[in-house]
Amino acid sequence: MKPAASLHLWKATTVLALMVNLVPLSLATEYEYPGWKPDSFGGGRAYDKPPQCVAIPDDLRLCHGVGYNQMLLPNLLEHETMAEVRQQAGSWVPLVHKACHPGTRIFLCSLFAPVCMDQPIYPCRWLCESVRQGCEPIMEAYGFPWPEMLACDKFPQNDVCISTPNNTETSTESGYSPVCPPCDNEMKTDAILEHMCASEFAIKTKIKEVKRDNADRKVILQKKKKAVKLGSLKKKDLKTLTLYLKNGADCPCSQLDNLSSAYLIMGRKTDRQYLITSIHKWDKSNKEFKKTLKKLQSHKCPTYEKVFK
Repeated sequence: MKPAASLHLWKATTVLALMVNLVPLSLATEYEYPGWKPDSFGGGRAYDKPPQCVAIPDDLRLCHGVGYNQMLLPNLLEHETMAEVRQQAGSWVPLVHKACHPGTRIFLCSLFAPVCMDQPIYPCRWLCESVRQGCEPIMEAYGFPWPEMLACDKFPQNDVCISTPNNTETSTESGYSPVCPPCDNEMKTDAILEHMCASEFAIKTKIKEVKRDNADRKVILQKKKKAVKLGSLKKKDLKTLTLYLKNGADCPCSQLDNLSSAYLIMGRKTDRQYLITSIHKWDKSNKEFKKTLKKLQSHKCPTYEKVFK
């Protein structure tokens, strides 16, 4: 199905025409759909307010640069307020940075910040399946299953739907590195802060020993630890804290090759383990790291809800 030649969406005409397999649809400057309910995909939930078109806020980092600057609220994941959108969308930012699939951002933003049209447009099922295939191994490294709210069988196969800029390319090849995902992080201030916000805790510590533990790597820390962000951890937990690199027994992690350095280690708790989500050498001679430490003093993270059930 060819994109509609008449599709005009603010400054995003070309981008959206490439993203969406569309029949001609009319657009207006105000969007209210009193009778609209996502019967096929959203469970037929009735909203307190009709969907409206609102600006994508500056702090919704996940959906910057997707080709349009306004979104539908409530969105297609039944978030009725911008606070809900921020809470859940923010947890996905580190995954997008991993470049596990070229369509990840388009797929997520089509749901979290859907483009304003006169009917809801969902991502194509094949796009969901392709993103899942590329990104699920990365998510598993952080101990996250693919969430039920993104179950691919909920999305349309042959109907009007969001595709990718090259919708004839069905390859699921990804550009992510074979390095263990928590170890493959740029020493960039914004990236470190985003990981910090998406992680439950962060500590400064040295590593005593690293052992293989089935498919994981068990990281035993030295006694002296400094909390940078406690989150759900208690100070008493630090004394016996042992971390795991999920599915990290065989992938490279250069940070764990030199145990003489101190590290900034971020993580989250699962049912059985404390998992490493990001690890950086504690290097004050590095300008970006030094800048990060200064920003940490005033940086405020959004409060994220648990997205991955």
